[in-house]
Amino acid sequence: CFILSYGTARMNHMMSVDGLLMYLTSPEGSIFNPERQDLFQDMSQPLAHYYISSSHNTYLMEDQLKGPSSVEAYIQALKRGCRCVEVDCWNGSNGEPVVYHGHTLTSKILLKDVITTIANYAFKASEYPLIVSIENHCSIEQQEVMARYFRDILGDMLLTNTVDGVSSELPSPEALKRKILLKGKKIENESENPTGEVSDEDEAAEINKDSPPTNGKKSKQNLCKELSDLMFCKSVHFHSFEHSRTSAKPNEMSSFSESKARKYSKEAGSDFVLHNTRQLTRVYPSGMRTDSSNYCPVDMWNMGCQIVALNFQSAEMEMDLNDGLFTQNGCSGYILKPEILCKRERLFDPENPEECDYYHPLLFYVKVISGQQLPKVKQKEWSIVDPLVRVEIYGVPLDRAKQETKYIDNNGFNPHWNESLQFTIHTPELALVRFVVEDYDKASRNDFIGQYTIPFTNIQP
Repeated sequence: CFILSYGTARMNHMMSVDGLLMYLTSPEGSIFNPERQDLFQDMSQPLAHYYISSSHNTYLMEDQLKGPSSVEAYIQALKRGCRCVEVDCWNGSNGEPVVYHGHTLTSKILLKDVITTIANYAFKASEYPLIVSIENHCSIEQQEVMARYFRDILGDMLLTNTVDGVSSELPSPEALKRKILLKGKKIENESENPTGEVSDEDEAAEINKDSPPTNGKKSKQNLCKELSDLMFCKSVHFHSFEHSRTSAKPNEMSSFSESKARKYSKEAGSDFVLHNTRQLTRVYPSGMRTDSSNYCPVDMWNMGCQIVALNFQSAEMEMDLNDGLFTQNGCSGYILKPEILCKRERLFDPENPEECDYYHPLLFYVKVISGQQLPKVKQKEWSIVDPLVRVEIYGVPLDRAKQETKYIDNNGFNPHWNESLQFTIHTPELALVRFVVEDYDKASRNDFIGQYTIPFTNIQP
């Protein structure tokens, strides 16, 4: 093999092997199109036209049953560009509302500390609006304390005027820059009474949905008008897509457990997509995920669901996909949905993308060449990795695919694969490509070495 030295290569206007390697691993040689790394999307469309990076039970550091609650969890999520955090409020001692996972052994933190943390970190990573999703289980007295804290601590950042009767659509991320929007229950009739009744529907009820009902009636909760008036987004029970189409106001939002969202996507895919061109939809993990595992967010993004809440503390494939989607557009936490999910006059069904009049599949070729200095994954000194590379495609069901290279024996320093892989991408706008490197083990499960996830549309050849 003839290798040019640096001096000889420079004299002959050629590139040395080291120079080529430096180029391939530099920002200029990145697979990520540099034009899409900074803010490049139109941020002046209605809020419902964007995917919004969203966290579930944001206060938790570990599991959902006995793990610690901490303001540090909010700091970590907000610094990662998260634009929708969750706050579960319960009665605390000495008249101080607390935040924790109700009816569990998770530790409690003061609501005022949570709000102060949100105020300090809300716009460190992104200037675009932050949605605070509130589950309120407090008495009227402590709701009044909640309202006072939100007003006093958040100050001018808090946006309280709703869009009822003003517009047919929510404002844009650009129009809501550096604003904090509260989402929660609102009193139905705008009376002057200091309290009113709302239906007590939340995730806690969803967790117990398989348990026998104690009575046939939905429980009611008294809500303080002072707190109700601070809610920009109104939490509402979902009746039907038809009811939503004819009656829903733009600031009304329904929440779905992952199983319910999946049910609607299977039974009424196009209707779900159409619903999400107008209304914000929030999806959250099943109550059975007590270990803080996550569902695949891609299934919900395919439907145009904007607020797909995940457990940010769980570093698994699902969070890799979330991080991959939101790495683009300046890591702003807002990604403009593809046009196929925003146009009300053009119905899109993720289950049958080839039936759409704008169906345009593409061929995707990947050549996996080599790796450099892959880390050991076992603690034993003599252990050397046997690396392989797997390329995974996530998107509409027709696009789900994975292929992998052969593994290389005992070489983590400079393994060479030189293998070509090919995929057909049926809906490029919704596809994510995940590259995974693993240590092959014939006797047990492969060990994870590393991964990289990128939206297909952000790949530069």
